[in-house]
Amino acid sequence: MFTAFGARAKAKGPILVLGDSLSAEYGLKRGSGWVALLEQRLRQEGKPTVVVNASISGDTTSGGLSRLPALLNQHQPKLVVVELGGNDALRGLPLSTTQANLTAIVKACQTQGAKVLLLGMQMPPNYGPQYSAQFASMYADVAKAKKAALVPFFLKGVADVAQSEQWFQSDRIHPVEAAHPILLANVWPVLVKLIA
Repeated sequence: MFTAFGARAKAKGPILVLGDSLSAEYGLKRGSGWVALLEQRLRQEGKPTVVVNASISGDTTSGGLSRLPALLNQHQPKLVVVELGGNDALRGLPLSTTQANLTAIVKACQTQGAKVLLLGMQMPPNYGPQYSAQFASMYADVAKAKKAALVPFFLKGVADVAQSEQWFQSDRIHPVEAAHPILLANVWPVLVKLIA
């Protein structure tokens, strides 16, 4: 969890990041992931805001949904960034289940008065073109249905470039520290409009 920057930050309401290892700084030194960089950028831009990183490595949409009520009650966020779904695919969970969970997460946040930003993911080609296409469009479908904001592909510029292996740790799943400013750059333009 990251700290507040004075009383003014509290008045704006926190940003809650509900994610998995991509947001939980897996394999990185503390404070070097995109969520920590987000809080730094907000301060630099004169928008000091509490950023609560509630991300857990290995988490699924089901896990996020089960943790969400307590997090909403505790933090009363004005914005929730949802970065979940990749582990659902890795575990072979039905897309319908993942989509239902994401929809329920967005609805719960909105019911509490929070805006929602979904971070879309894509699967590698070895999952098959049909599955990959359906997985990618799932985020857009949820965002459209629930009128939530969307970053279509959170790993754009990292996973979809030539020699992309340079941007990943040895497991080829988790981005290296140098990739996290790119991840933030993907999120920032959409996020900043939601807190303006």
